[in-house]
Amino acid sequence: MPEQPANPQPVPDHDSMLSRKFGREVANYFSGSPLNRVGFLRGDNKFLTLALHHPSTQFLLCKDLQPLVSPTQKGKLHYLKYADVKPVIGENPYATTETEMIGMYNSNTYVPQMIFLGIDEKAKEGVEYENKKNIYRGAPYFAVDVTPKGGVKEACEELIKTVTDKGIEFSKGRVMDLTSAQAAIYAEARQLLDWNARNPFCAACGQPTLSVNAGFKRTCPPRDLARTASKTSTDENERPPCVTRKGISNLCFPRTDPTVIMAIVNHAGDKILLGRQSRWPPHWYSTLAGFAEPAESIEEAVRREVYEEAGVHVGRVVIHSTQPWPYPANLMIGAVGQSIPGDGEKIDLGNDPELDDARWFDFDEVREALKVGTSGLGEDAGPGYKEGGLRLPPTTAIANQLMTSVVNGFVSGGMEKL
Repeated sequence: MPEQPANPQPVPDHDSMLSRKFGREVANYFSGSPLNRVGFLRGDNKFLTLALHHPSTQFLLCKDLQPLVSPTQKGKLHYLKYADVKPVIGENPYATTETEMIGMYNSNTYVPQMIFLGIDEKAKEGVEYENKKNIYRGAPYFAVDVTPKGGVKEACEELIKTVTDKGIEFSKGRVMDLTSAQAAIYAEARQLLDWNARNPFCAACGQPTLSVNAGFKRTCPPRDLARTASKTSTDENERPPCVTRKGISNLCFPRTDPTVIMAIVNHAGDKILLGRQSRWPPHWYSTLAGFAEPAESIEEAVRREVYEEAGVHVGRVVIHSTQPWPYPANLMIGAVGQSIPGDGEKIDLGNDPELDDARWFDFDEVREALKVGTSGLGEDAGPGYKEGGLRLPPTTAIANQLMTSVVNGFVSGGMEKL
């Protein structure tokens, strides 16, 4: 079984009242980014220009959403400098303000997607920028999509060849072997690059959109220099009306889908409900999960999903922790719930055919599996695993965190307090 990367450390605690009552905060894989996103500077082209050309700036390349990884440092991403990516991104994509950029929009001009990820304030060297009497210092990070396409296809292919000739490769499959900090940086890059790629057209009028706000928003410009003269307008470049250009809804924002994932404990407090899908390896189980629906609270989503998938009725629900999941754009909201005694604990798989099986497992069996039976779906279990025993998701999965908390006293209040 490959070594599982450690989860990020929780935020520092200062003997707070909340921690004394509820225990230390839980941090999950893909969270814990070392970058300050300074989102209020994404629309400042002067800052972005300075950040783009600074010697400390790091550029993460992604091809087909797969990141460039270090050939010598396990668990690390490989970053390039401005001179390396200049043939792809050009001299300065941020040379004009966003208003000017929208006014000069030309749908025939392909612009490679780039995302400003934030600044590393702990870096030894970095940009220094003053904004509204506040000074921000740190090494800037950008993500660049170098998937060969459009007008920069040849430049992307040449850059890819240059790095691969040096033995630097793009990761394959789901990237779950990075250190926690690197995984968080990649998660932000992947989700934003993927969202921009999936939304090239306006949902209201169907016309091409433009990426703005350093990759965090898209807009439907009122004019397009690629348009021919219109018979209905004195402005030959004016596009047909679009409702998104009126009021405050003139931008498209990245999509994040809330997903509930829950450890359900029986009323007696000594068993946990786990399920499995038919495509999973034998004996491999996990906590139940599903998408939250419109006009539904997280607590209601937990109760509905558990009832639909396993027929179990859930009473009290509490939020445990959350996990960004960039495949493609989920926020896993981890919860712990307790079933209603009696008939409420009877398992019935007849409502929703998603699960192949669901069972109540004793805490002791789950504790043993957490020690020797965890792995990714395509990986072997640990060396102490005995064939036929329970298998569970790895520590990088929030399901593992939920089960670990429950069998170690989260429900009974027996977990170690700070």
